[in-house]
Amino acid sequence: MKFALHFGNINFPDAAGAARVARLAEQAGFDTLLAIDHVVLPQRYDSVYPYSADGRMPAANTAAYPDPLIWMAFALAATTRLKLMTGVIILPQREPLVLAKQVATLDSMSGGRVELGIGVGWLREEFAALGVPFEKRGKRADEYLAAMRALWASDGASHAGEFVNFQGVNSNPKPVRGSVPIIIGGHSEAAARRAGRLGQGFFPSIGSQNDVFPLFDTVARAAEAAGRDPADIERITGCPGALGPDPLAAVAERAARGVGRVVLPMTAFLPNIEEKLAEFGERVIAPSR
Repeated sequence: MKFALHFGNINFPDAAGAARVARLAEQAGFDTLLAIDHVVLPQRYDSVYPYSADGRMPAANTAAYPDPLIWMAFALAATTRLKLMTGVIILPQREPLVLAKQVATLDSMSGGRVELGIGVGWLREEFAALGVPFEKRGKRADEYLAAMRALWASDGASHAGEFVNFQGVNSNPKPVRGSVPIIIGGHSEAAARRAGRLGQGFFPSIGSQNDVFPLFDTVARAAEAAGRDPADIERITGCPGALGPDPLAAVAERAARGVGRVVLPMTAFLPNIEEKLAEFGERVIAPSR
């Protein structure tokens, strides 16, 4: 079983904090550290946040949300084994050629330790502020992924589509493995189908109010329809029981259901994060390998 730690950039938003929590996570045996994404937050919004019972974001809209890629660069520079993942970046809001260059640069300079978690977004007001249409955001995300992968795959790359067009261009450096693993985030059937078609993993948010396991069946069906092996798509979930009285049993239950990586919230280890992460590493991570 692999273990991931979520919400790194909003709990440790400065440079020293990024380096500190990354080193602690690596020392404790975590495989991945996640950073979330919002470019802007509206003072008021009518959109419903899908990962809490009241439909409101838990953090204040004035809280620091460091850009995940820049924050990840500080964390990567402070570690040697830990992987960093966007959890998730709102792909339709990002210019795909610029994002492809940024992600490939991070991956190249870190020795292949970057995963790109992507979602299509839920906050209509944020899209409006950025001048990006909220409609067709799923279709836009699919095309952006195709364009980015073309840039990563070879020089002289081309793409012709509804949202992105370029012909015979080079984008270097390339990712270490020829591409960057794409983890699809989301809580919907559409997200699950996207993971089946296009992703290396599927991550329903740890704050989802619903049973996420039926979505993994959707992933498998979509993968088979696309001629892919469902076993190649990693199952990633939360695991509240890992923080309870019998964490090893909770982790084993997830493993028995095909989960390859469990994600835990940073807040569960605050305060006294040094002691709590180290203790969790010894008590749960090491025996679960």
